[in-house]
Amino acid sequence: MRHLSLGPGREFDAIRALIAQWGDAAQGLGDDAALLDVPHGARLVVSVDTSVEDVHFKRGWLAPEEIGWRATAAAISDLAAMAAEPLGLLLALSVPPRWMDDLNALGAGVAAAARFAQMPIVGGDTTGGELLTLSLTVLGTARAPLSRRGARPGDIIYVTGRLGGPSAALRALALGERPAEAHRARFAHPEPRLAAARWLAERGATAAIDISDGLAADLRHIAAASSVTLELDVSAVPLLDGVTLEDALAGGEEYELAVTSGALDPAAFEAATGILLTAIGEVSAGASEVRAKQGRARVDLPRGHDHFST
Repeated sequence: MRHLSLGPGREFDAIRALIAQWGDAAQGLGDDAALLDVPHGARLVVSVDTSVEDVHFKRGWLAPEEIGWRATAAAISDLAAMAAEPLGLLLALSVPPRWMDDLNALGAGVAAAARFAQMPIVGGDTTGGELLTLSLTVLGTARAPLSRRGARPGDIIYVTGRLGGPSAALRALALGERPAEAHRARFAHPEPRLAAARWLAERGATAAIDISDGLAADLRHIAAASSVTLELDVSAVPLLDGVTLEDALAGGEEYELAVTSGALDPAAFEAATGILLTAIGEVSAGASEVRAKQGRARVDLPRGHDHFST
C-alpha cells in the first residue's frame, strides 16, 4: 500500500524522514488508522510492548540502532509466544530533544527488526517527552494459537536456546565493565523465535511463553494459567558460556521460548531452525506452582523481574 502525503510541520518532517529511511519496511502510512486483511479462518493476535530509557536500557549501553532493534524484537517475541504469523506493527515514539539527531538511527533498528520478522510498519504516533520511549503494537494471525494455559500433566517442559547472556551483560554494564561479546549480543540483538514457535505448535506444543522476566518467573505464569505444577530440573537448564545458573533462572530479556509438549525431537528442531531445544522438566497435576530440584535436592527459585517490586 502506498503512503499518503503528509502536511507541513517539524513533526511531520521527522515522520517523512523516517518513512524515507524505512523504504519497503513500511506500507500504507499517513492515515488515521491502518487497514489490514486477516486470512479467513485465522484469529487476530495483538500485543503491545514498551521500552523506556533508564528502565529497559541506558543511552551509553546501546547504539541507537540497537535500541530500535531490541525494542521491536521484544514486542515481536510476544507473537512468537503465541505461534502467530506476523501481520504488521505500529510504533509510538516519545522523543526528547537530545535524541532528535538519532531518530533515523533508531528507525533503522526498528526497520531491521521488522524486515527480520517479515512484517511491515503500518502506523504509529510521535510525541515529545523527557525520556526516549518506544511503544510497539504488533499484530499477527494464528489458526491455532498457543497460550499459557494449555500445559497438561505428563507434558515435558522445553526451552529454546541457551540462557543467561542478557543478565550477565547487564551486570557487567551496571559495573561499568565491558560484557563478553556473546553476552552483549544476546542483550542488544535478541531474535524473536517466530519460526521456531510455529514448528513447535505444529508438532503438538500445548503451552508457551517467551522468557522476558526470567525462566523461573515465566514458568510460574504457565503453572498459574494452566493450574498445574511444573517440575524443573535446574541442572538441565542450558547455559551460555560464562554465565551463572542465577543469570538463567532470574535474568530476563532472553526472548527465548519455554514450552510444554508431548515428547519432541530436539535434533529435528535444531536441524529445522538452527536453535537448541532442551528438555528441562515435566508437568504434573498440582497446585499451580514451580518446584525445582538439582539432582535429588530441592532448591528455591528466584522471583525474577517485576517492574513494581520494591
